[in-house]
Amino acid sequence: MAAFGFSPVQAASTALSVEETLAALGEGPMLGKTSAPVTIVEFSDFQCSFCRKFWAETLPKLKETYIEKGQARFLYRHFAILGKLSVQAAQASECAAEQEKFWPYHDRLFSKQGALAFTQAKLKGYARELKLAAQSFNQCLDAGKVAKKVEGETAVAAFLGVRGTPTFFVNGRLLVGAQPFEAFQAVIGEELKRRAPGKGSKRK
Repeated sequence: MAAFGFSPVQAASTALSVEETLAALGEGPMLGKTSAPVTIVEFSDFQCSFCRKFWAETLPKLKETYIEKGQARFLYRHFAILGKLSVQAAQASECAAEQEKFWPYHDRLFSKQGALAFTQAKLKGYARELKLAAQSFNQCLDAGKVAKKVEGETAVAAFLGVRGTPTFFVNGRLLVGAQPFEAFQAVIGEELKRRAPGKGSKRK
């Protein structure tokens, strides 16, 4: 499995760091500025109730406190492990990304989370509701056009030791589960201090 030509085998053979391994995945859905000193990477599954909790309660606070102020950027990566519907939802979100609508579609998926919420028919219906180009979206989803991206990110997550969702890496530092805002605040604060002008880059 690979995403953008990258595989866990390559990471192992070249002894990449966690941050280098995550960066090697290439471009992905992002909130914030690429120049932000702190990078938060989430590995998530749209069927995961704890991922929905993070989306509803913690992500808005991160946006307001750090992302919108240019101090952090947030990247979404797939760890689609809860069955076929999880994989379908992940692929649908990437089809929406091809039309630059990943985040509205991401929000719609979490808001609709529930039993049978991610059938092919429902996923195509959400695309229509968001006014995506239906033919292009449907062809992308039906053909599995973005399947390798979803598979690759899931494989890399497993390689990095991810065992459940949501799992986060904050400048490469691991945070597991739907942590409260305060947990992110502590780690982000440490990273901002560490990367401040005149400070070294070593962690204690």
